Amino acid sequence: MRLLITRPLPDRVMQAARAAFTVTARDSTTPMTGDELRASLRDFDLVLPTLGDLYSAAVFADVPGPRARLLANFGVGTNHIDVAAARAAGVAVTNTPGAVTDATADLALTLLLMTARRAGEGERLVRSGQWQGWHPTQMLGQHVTGKTLGIVGMGRIGQAIARRGHHGFGMTVRFFNRSPVAQPGVPAQQLADLAQVMNSDFVVVAVPGGAQTRHLINAAALQAMPPHGILINIARGDVVDETALIAALQHRRIAGAGLDVYEQEPQVPPELRALDNVTLLPHLGTAALEVREAMGLMALQNLQAFAAGSALPNPV
Repeated sequence: MRLLITRPLPDRVMQAARAAFTVTARDSTTPMTGDELRASLRDFDLVLPTLGDLYSAAVFADVPGPRARLLANFGVGTNHIDVAAARAAGVAVTNTPGAVTDATADLALTLLLMTARRAGEGERLVRSGQWQGWHPTQMLGQHVTGKTLGIVGMGRIGQAIARRGHHGFGMTVRFFNRSPVAQPGVPAQQLADLAQVMNSDFVVVAVPGGAQTRHLINAAALQAMPPHGILINIARGDVVDETALIAALQHRRIAGAGLDVYEQEPQVPPELRALDNVTLLPHLGTAALEVREAMGLMALQNLQAFAAGSALPNPV
């Protein structure tokens, strides 16, 4: 079967793919263009796409009866794929849950600690050569241990964040989730009102992207945060209304934010880049070699299962 891999992947994954399929691999690290998306459906049996490869309903409409029968997404989030349109066209979609959980949760805590303790700001100070030495009131940030952690989205990643907050920092955990979570894994209180969860010392956004969660964290949600509150987003950029967040930060209605994702990635608004009370990372959620290898090999498991006529391990 002919397989298209839309971005460069770790060597171990590429070797395994070439051993199982006839592989065409794009050299570019940027998302596919509209023409490339349509060609992928016409010219290949299988596609291994990833974030930013926008398989919209319009793309499927332009390729009736596609040759491709499976989009084995590299990543857990599939909001860049219109799954309903894919299904209607006879194209299955899979993802890579589990492989990304711990790495993404680790990064959430990285952002939380960096923002609370002003680590990014401090590093910039040292690099600029303007640091004048230690003193008792230098760059006072916020203590993390024992504080309240609000989690928006209590799936695998949300629960992994809760474990780290509870066991690592003795934090009181409360969360908002669209459906009941009977066993979150740690002592945690599920609240029906998003505003109650937003009224926490630290809030981590961990919901899937897509139309249902777009701008879930809007001006009203941000208004519910306390003035010392810090927002962390490791979900998808458009879950947070970036304009409302910028206003809240500029007017110090909240103390800070730590962001790994953005509404118009890779464009980051200059207003965000100008703020000292924001930690900005370039979508590093799963950026560890062993994690990216695990993601790629999980995508390959789905591809190989499809080729063998077996049940897909991770259907969306």
